[in-house]
Amino acid sequence: MTDRTALTAARDEALEVRALYEVLEQRFNGRPWSVHELMLGFSNDVGYIGRLLLADEGTWAIEGDPRAELEHKLAESLWWVFVLADRLDIDITESFARTMSTIRDGLSSTIARTAP
Repeated sequence: MTDRTALTAARDEALEVRALYEVLEQRFNGRPWSVHELMLGFSNDVGYIGRLLLADEGTWAIEGDPRAELEHKLAESLWWVFVLADRLDIDITESFARTMSTIRDGLSSTIARTAP
């Protein structure tokens, strides 16, 4: 079962941080980022996670601690999801709970159907 309270608190904190970014975007760009700009930021971070995974396995050299960078970028990716969901008017806490329930039910059914 999903702890929606914790997920809601994380979402709220993410949106508070996003509001701070929007202050700066308004000052420097005259407007907050569009959904497309937000998605570009998110996809850039996801791409970097791929390199960090290689670095964590020792097959890609980076400066710094790959594990610390992975922790940061994974958390930041979660932040992006909260921000994008909010901008698209999606209740991510409800969507997450519903999606996990659907996936869990499907997996349980498949496991039961394919038991040896």
